[in-house]
Amino acid sequence: MSVAVPLSQMDVDDESLPNSWSSNDREGMLSYGGQNTAHKKKYYPSAIKFFGVDLSPDNVAVAMVYFVQGVLALARLAVSFYLKDDLHLDPAETAVVSGFSAFPWLIKPLYGFISDSVPLFGYRRRSYLILSGLLGALSWTLMATLVDSKYGAAFCILLGSLSVAFSDVVVDSMVVERARGESQSMSGSLQSLCWGSSAFGGIVSSYFSGSLVEAYGVRFVFGVTALLPLITSLVAVLVKEQPVRGINRPSANYAFLRSSRKHVVELWGAVSQRNVFLPTLFIFLWQATPQSDSAMFFFTTNKLGFTPEFLGRVKFVTSIASLIGVGLYNGFLKKVPLRKIFLVTTIFGCALGMSQVLLVTGINREWGISDEWFAIGDSLVITVLGQASFMPVLVLAAKLCPEGMEATLFATLMSISNGGSLLGGLIGAGLTQMLGVTRDSFDNLSTLIILCNLSSLLPLPLLRLLPQESPDSSLETTDMELKSN
Repeated sequence: MSVAVPLSQMDVDDESLPNSWSSNDREGMLSYGGQNTAHKKKYYPSAIKFFGVDLSPDNVAVAMVYFVQGVLALARLAVSFYLKDDLHLDPAETAVVSGFSAFPWLIKPLYGFISDSVPLFGYRRRSYLILSGLLGALSWTLMATLVDSKYGAAFCILLGSLSVAFSDVVVDSMVVERARGESQSMSGSLQSLCWGSSAFGGIVSSYFSGSLVEAYGVRFVFGVTALLPLITSLVAVLVKEQPVRGINRPSANYAFLRSSRKHVVELWGAVSQRNVFLPTLFIFLWQATPQSDSAMFFFTTNKLGFTPEFLGRVKFVTSIASLIGVGLYNGFLKKVPLRKIFLVTTIFGCALGMSQVLLVTGINREWGISDEWFAIGDSLVITVLGQASFMPVLVLAAKLCPEGMEATLFATLMSISNGGSLLGGLIGAGLTQMLGVTRDSFDNLSTLIILCNLSSLLPLPLLRLLPQESPDSSLETTDMELKSN
């Protein structure tokens, strides 16, 4: 859908509780060398609480990792200007590079398998968090110093995306382990702490992202961003984890392969069921409609002259609007049938998305509305509706998961959803190229916007693939929505 959360936010992102094993598997972890590697953690209450959660070292580490995931959006605007101004890419090329960088988010369940089954230096969580932080710091350091080609930029952005995706999987598994055996209230508090930390980081970074680019340039922003993943590496030492000792490597490798094969078979059996496959197909097609985000970025900067500082303010507004969209869904749409939500939000989203044609043609100025104010208002409304329309995707994914495979299948479904968004971005890049929209030519931009928005209506005849009942409004489903946002 063209008004859904943009692909660049998939990090935003993200989206799942990628605990790569089922709950039954985790309760009886694999035994390496005759030893059971599952260790029951002991948590001691802290005098300080936040969101109702004791700020133990473990919980502080979790909150800081999520904060880093949010604050890394600091470089998002800088990347867009770097690809456009320094590498002189066209809108279509920019869309392809952005889409390529999202690939690590499509295989998140694989990271869960690796971290659960292959301890690194004796640890399953701590070592991978340190490695993820160092990998992210390396990628942004290269962007700040050596990268001077589109291929180098694509590789480094991909590396940074891999860093965030892997750390997201690891810290999600920590949350799942921490929430097991807790009350529903405590589970909800944990999710609120995670989501709130990420949202706070995103809001802070969006406020400063544009002004830093305008004042100091993109390389400076990349250098500052390179320091942020190191926070993940530093807080990893706070994670309380018993080292895994005495691993029989051949036996461990065999157990890993056997377990992986078993879970792939179980996962395929679950996805191939009609009541799971058909709604999943709808989610993929709904997300796979083309997007014109890259072309609009070039138009607003090259044609309208929007500065990085102003675009940073727009991103700040849309970050707040995203929270409003979540509140709109939780307050008014949670009990509305899924089919009706998708139908109404898709039609309204298509109509509101057409408003960008007014900005491209200059009609807003004839009405006495400046380009800046029109852009802010347009982005605000579209983001609120886009976030509200994306929340049912998370609810639907949660409802499709059978008992015993909730986390693994949920992560897989969200990876499929991300794959649809990636495909939509690539289709949008192809349309941009076909219509001749370049960094200096925007004659057919209105046509591109109309095509992208009308295409969002194409999946509507497939609404019958969705279940008819209302989404479950239980606390468990709400927790998944908040975390997945």
